[in-house]
Amino acid sequence: MTAQVPPPSIQNGERVLLFDGVCKLCSGWARFLIRHDPQQTIRLASMQSAEGQALLRWFALPTERFDSMLYVEAGVRYERSGALLRIIAQLPGYWRLLAWLRLIPRPLRDSCYNGIARNRYRLFGRYEHCLLPNADHARRFLHDD
Repeated sequence: MTAQVPPPSIQNGERVLLFDGVCKLCSGWARFLIRHDPQQTIRLASMQSAEGQALLRWFALPTERFDSMLYVEAGVRYERSGALLRIIAQLPGYWRLLAWLRLIPRPLRDSCYNGIARNRYRLFGRYEHCLLPNADHARRFLHDD
């Protein structure tokens, strides 16, 4: 059995969420994770960052247009509602209870996800450029060392 090479910027066993850094909804989700993941089990990267772009290329995904968050765990990628529910199931406390949503068929879940994703800028707004993490949160973000 051959050891799987982890994607760039990710250490073995590390979990990473890539999000659209100019989307206000997506950036809000990243801030939510910073607050509700006190064990810091999930690292973050904007899709626009050098690390995010390298991961998108690694998984042969578009690097200019982002229509889904991307969650990477143990070298495996998860997208759309699958990524969202996988992350929620790992959060402490009551957030885990939302993992029951996995019982809803994926096509229905992803249809709802896609509708929000298509309209996220109109519904929630967008930033002119990616927001940089503040000094307290910088260690949560991937950095190409």
